[in-house]
Amino acid sequence: MKAKLILENGHVFQGEAFGYLNDSIGEVVFNTGMTGYQEILTDPSYYGQIVTMTYPLIGNYGVNLEDVESDNPKVKGFIVKESCNYSSNFRAELELEDYLKINKIIGLSGIDTRALTKMLRADGTMKGIITVKNVNFSTVKDTIQCFSNENAVKRVSTNEIYTLGKGKKHVAILDFGIKKSIIEEFLNRGYKVTVFPSDCNAEDILKQNPDLIFLSNGPGDPCDLKLEIENIKKLIGKKPITGICLGHQLLALALGGSTAKLKFGHRGCNHPVRNLESGRVHITSQNHGYYVDKLPDEMELTHVSLNDGTIEGMKHKKLPIFSIQFHPEACPGPSDNNYIFDEFNKYSL
Repeated sequence: MKAKLILENGHVFQGEAFGYLNDSIGEVVFNTGMTGYQEILTDPSYYGQIVTMTYPLIGNYGVNLEDVESDNPKVKGFIVKESCNYSSNFRAELELEDYLKINKIIGLSGIDTRALTKMLRADGTMKGIITVKNVNFSTVKDTIQCFSNENAVKRVSTNEIYTLGKGKKHVAILDFGIKKSIIEEFLNRGYKVTVFPSDCNAEDILKQNPDLIFLSNGPGDPCDLKLEIENIKKLIGKKPITGICLGHQLLALALGGSTAKLKFGHRGCNHPVRNLESGRVHITSQNHGYYVDKLPDEMELTHVSLNDGTIEGMKHKKLPIFSIQFHPEACPGPSDNNYIFDEFNKYSL
């Protein structure tokens, strides 16, 4: 079926719809990873976004139900140059198109994804709609502009407290859109893991007497999360705190720093970051549209992006607080940064 992507700047890309054939609006972004499309589809940090893959052939190894990062896909749409309908992998359980149909996600193939990516790099991330209807920009302009991702964290966070594992150390995770792989990294290091809703108050967390508090990844603008920032302020100095991605940004805001929106974001598994303490450069997996643009006075820089010089890690000068912007769990890869979880472990009581 014919379909089109209409961007808020009025540009239209014509292609073919696949997956679930129903219109969808979101923030159009691109990911530079060559593999890992099912992890991308199910990463809660992508909630509210239409993801464009820069690698041209997607779907060739199918989908399995073991490598997903959450219970279902969180993207609003999926754009590829070519969708492969015949997978070749012994672990495949579903074809990509069937997986999208089941989970009501529309896909768009056959467009020039290089041209779209260049436009997003030049003009910045923008809103858009994938539609199977015969409409033009003037018809959908107001609908596109009305799209908001303000309540994204509330929609991907757990609604109730739950506990996994029986380790000797106990980590309390504030769930802003936690990836399964992050929880597994803590379980693999012998932790009991208790996961709390994003808006859980500080008192309820401290009642559990955790050895470590972890602030998770998640979608959207950290400045929208006023209640969460206030709760984090109440946790500072009470327990060791670590965080990844959105958790890193929220921690910076709670400590008096500031955040800003990147022009087109960091999304992919090939971003070089320098560890300023060791001097080593690591290739990292990243997925964020916002970043810490002003370091809090009490924090010192530990990691920096070699692509654009943005802050990628920070630690407190006195308190046991450490956070990073990139994703050390990095499923499907690279695994260069798994050591970060060992660093988190050192901060626990």
